[in-house]
Amino acid sequence: MEQTTKFDKGSGSGAYPYTYYGNNYGGYGGNGGSETTIQRGFQDYMLILRERVWYIVVVFLLVLSSVGVYTFTRTRLYQSTASVQVFRRDPVVMQVQGVVDNEIRSAEDLNTQVKVLESLAIVQAVADRLQGEDLRQFLAPYQKSSSDEPVSPAGIILLNRKIVPVRLSLIIQVQYTHPDRFVAAKIANLFLDEFIAHNSRLRIEESMKAVDELKIRADQQKKKVEELALSLQGYREKNNLVSLDQRKDIVTEKLKALNTYVTQTDSRRKEAEVRWKQVQERREPLTALLDLPFISSQSLIAQLVQQVAAQKIVIAQLRERYRDKHPKMIEAINSLNQTEAELNRALATAVAMTEADYQTAVRSDEQARASLAKQESESLELDRAAVEYSNLERDLRISEQLLGNTLARMKETSMSSTIETQNARIVDRAAPALKPYSPNIPLNLALGFLGGLALGTAFAFFVAYIDDRVKSSFDIEGVIGLPLVGIIPEIKRMEQPDKAQIVVNNQDKQVAESFLALHSSLRLKDESKNAQCILTTSTIPGEGKSFVSTNLALTFAAHGERVCIVDCDLRKPNVHKSFRIENLKGVIDVCAGTASLDDVTVKNHHPGLDIIPAGGRAKNPTQILNSKGFEVMISELRKRYDRVFFDTPPLAAVSDALIILPLVDGSMFTIYFNRVRRKAAQFAARRLLEANVPCFGAVLNGLNLTVSGYYYAQYYDKSYKDYYITMSKREKGEAPLR
Repeated sequence: MEQTTKFDKGSGSGAYPYTYYGNNYGGYGGNGGSETTIQRGFQDYMLILRERVWYIVVVFLLVLSSVGVYTFTRTRLYQSTASVQVFRRDPVVMQVQGVVDNEIRSAEDLNTQVKVLESLAIVQAVADRLQGEDLRQFLAPYQKSSSDEPVSPAGIILLNRKIVPVRLSLIIQVQYTHPDRFVAAKIANLFLDEFIAHNSRLRIEESMKAVDELKIRADQQKKKVEELALSLQGYREKNNLVSLDQRKDIVTEKLKALNTYVTQTDSRRKEAEVRWKQVQERREPLTALLDLPFISSQSLIAQLVQQVAAQKIVIAQLRERYRDKHPKMIEAINSLNQTEAELNRALATAVAMTEADYQTAVRSDEQARASLAKQESESLELDRAAVEYSNLERDLRISEQLLGNTLARMKETSMSSTIETQNARIVDRAAPALKPYSPNIPLNLALGFLGGLALGTAFAFFVAYIDDRVKSSFDIEGVIGLPLVGIIPEIKRMEQPDKAQIVVNNQDKQVAESFLALHSSLRLKDESKNAQCILTTSTIPGEGKSFVSTNLALTFAAHGERVCIVDCDLRKPNVHKSFRIENLKGVIDVCAGTASLDDVTVKNHHPGLDIIPAGGRAKNPTQILNSKGFEVMISELRKRYDRVFFDTPPLAAVSDALIILPLVDGSMFTIYFNRVRRKAAQFAARRLLEANVPCFGAVLNGLNLTVSGYYYAQYYDKSYKDYYITMSKREKGEAPLR
């Protein structure tokens, strides 16, 4: 997994914050600089594999040997293949639709045939076909002398057969695997035979079932036809429908005549009504009726009108000769009045006759309509009876047709069931295999080879994943979040005082040069080159913080600076052991006020180096370090020395270093190679950085040079090691190795 860390430097506290995107580690405030991104690349993963190459080798050999043993000890199996073609449609012998539909219309239909081949029914049928010697040869490889449990042939066949449909075709292959190649071929062929026989049996059985079912249905339909015929005859007798068509024609003719008669009476009624209304409108005076043509056209009225007109003419002529009192005038006027009276009586008679005609027309229309309604009702009753009769007749006709179809289908099905047809044919019969199918030795060995490499690599990465000890610069800078300022090689077979002063006794040139490089690194950094008071600590005991403190102090002293090393590990002091001095008085006495700084200082133990031991083991180290006397002591040391190194307890154990940290100019974090856990080191570094006091960086101690190239190729190379070996031999007067 790729992990990314960012170092952001700004003004202020001097800590190096980071954002670790792989494990959600938090960042801390920092000071001046640029932004750097560290990523685990391909080379880092290769180094992980190189370091754990033996894990890969062991797992690889274990997997490969296991696969080899499995391959060469496994029973050889032979596989035989037979193929069958499934017809898209059954062969047509008679134009009769079959009871069982085997037509292949889609992939689902073909898959159904495949499932039939895979069914337990076919498997059991094949197992039943194995008898006598064939069964003995079949079961021979599976017999267990120590087991009394019987072996099931069907179970064995089910486990070893394989049905494979050939893509984009209607061919299905049957593959069977068995230690005996002849048995394998026989079982594969039996599958095809049983498949074809199974389909034939199924068709015949279903056809016979259909015939029996059709016979039952035919008997039921026959009874139903008889019942419908009796019902139809009873209905005809009940409703007098023996001559239904003739009766219906008579009713229809009557209905037509009545419709015509109603039309005529309605017309006469409307005409009489119009005349009667006209008469009613002109009854006052009666002479107004003369405007109506049907009144004025009557002969009597027309004659009287002419007489009235003629008499009026005569009166007009007489009026010219005689006066009104003249007898002739009186006679003419009386004659006119008598004629007008007769005209009025004739008009009254015409009115009465018009009214009588209207009343007669109304009565005739009503009677005609009543007759029509009665006839319509009779026609509707007849239609309703005819509808019911038609329904019964239609049901009878349909039932008779169904009975005929059922009897015909029963005969066809009975005949077609006796005709042998097959929906499949064998394409290739299985033959005994010439070479074993399993085990596939080249394939198994190749898989074992590749699988061994893959599992070995995965196991190596798994071991690297669970191994969370700090060992690489990526762990220090990426996970812990501190810059790597120096690397100290591992020192073997040397006592503690010699190790603590290795830069002056020159017993290991490479280690001495490492401290010179650390000295140069601190002198080049802006925040550390002018720092007077430097605190050294670690995560857990045994990481070499005292070793780093003493040798770094000696290195600065060797460069002409006034240096003092103070043992502030009041619980388990080590500085006095490193320099073989007494630990009777020291920091404890100065803080308690029982001794002065000059009384406890071992001056010029080495040129330019003074030592202040702890002065024993304190019962209350926290109170001593928090006391005013300790602050005064540090202030006094700043006046006397160019550099003051404080050796403090580990951060994971106690918090003494955090008490001293605000009083110094910076700190250095010691990490022993491949010893401390990442989480613990990260937690300790976080506590160190949260104090807002610059941390100059981490010093990796105890680097194993045999793996230095894995993790620190940028710091150490074989050429460096050869250089130091050559220099050492020259000082001893030996010839360098070629």
